[in-house]
Amino acid sequence: MNRRTKPKLFIPGPTHVDEEVLQAMQGYPVGHRTQEFSELYEEVIRGVQKVLFTQNTVFLGTCSATGLMEAAVRNSVAKRCANFICGAFSRRWHEITALCGIDCDPIEVDLGLAIRPDTVRRALQRKEYDAVTIVHNETSTGVMNPIQEIAEVVNEFPDVFLLVDMVSSMASVKTEIDRLGIDVALASVQKGWGLPPGFAVCSVSERALQRSRQIRNKGYYFNFEVMEKYARKSQTPTTPSISHMYAMRTQLERIFREGLENRFQRHHQMAEFVRNWARQTFALFAEPGFESDTVTCIENSEDIDVPELRSRLLKKGFLISGGYGPLKERTFRIAHMGDLQLKNMEELLLTIDETLKEMES
Repeated sequence: MNRRTKPKLFIPGPTHVDEEVLQAMQGYPVGHRTQEFSELYEEVIRGVQKVLFTQNTVFLGTCSATGLMEAAVRNSVAKRCANFICGAFSRRWHEITALCGIDCDPIEVDLGLAIRPDTVRRALQRKEYDAVTIVHNETSTGVMNPIQEIAEVVNEFPDVFLLVDMVSSMASVKTEIDRLGIDVALASVQKGWGLPPGFAVCSVSERALQRSRQIRNKGYYFNFEVMEKYARKSQTPTTPSISHMYAMRTQLERIFREGLENRFQRHHQMAEFVRNWARQTFALFAEPGFESDTVTCIENSEDIDVPELRSRLLKKGFLISGGYGPLKERTFRIAHMGDLQLKNMEELLLTIDETLKEMES
């Protein structure tokens, strides 16, 4: 099966990759200690900074975002970390923190609910923390946490660092890193960036770099001190996926041609379209007012056979996701991020409607 006969991806990752981006990955590799590489590196870094509205240091990782989640806590937590949990991926960050031997506490809300600013404030008033982890967009539940309001609360506590998983919101939802005071913002590229998996990026504040220099036993691969040393030379500590960097450069050019505000608005329009359909046909799982702009988690209120729906759609060239973890039997998910367009969502939902009628007959 060649790439043209594979299904269109409407899953929360990996997402659909346009042909122009795939072609860019075929560029011939260059030595990662050459001037040519450094020029490529600098171009990518500048582009990522522009998308994130930041002047912070940006690191590139040949890994999934999970690697950078580990890097964030290992380099940023000197005392104790508060891990705010509202789904499977925010829970994973707590598990990572604990497995790294870092003192941490899980602060959890029910699935489908958002982390509220007051929840964060109460936790930071109750115990002495020096970092918090927040998932901006919880892919498993379709909840988007109010990151601006949360950041305002964390900023009331000057010694507390804000570490944000932006895996399924980065490059899709406008998030002004510097204005919000986010110390570490991380994501892999197979979601909102619209690239194949295997690469990740994070922005790191100067004070987070300073704290990293004071913390020992951070390992090597995800050590901000090591990464910073090479970043000053426009290099990476170890051999990166240069193919992904070619693709990222091409994708950044495409993003700026579209225009950042246009890109963010396109994602919101797709989300609104899918949400309106879901409300009429099923029900939304996420708490009202906190629905994601990149993935809609749909409550199976009509008790349809979700595996059968997915199977039939796959035969028609569309791939959607079932529920994740404990929500496997209760929900299904439709992603609308990256390079997908409103017309793609219209085609998908029309096909789902037709398929549901077929399943009834």
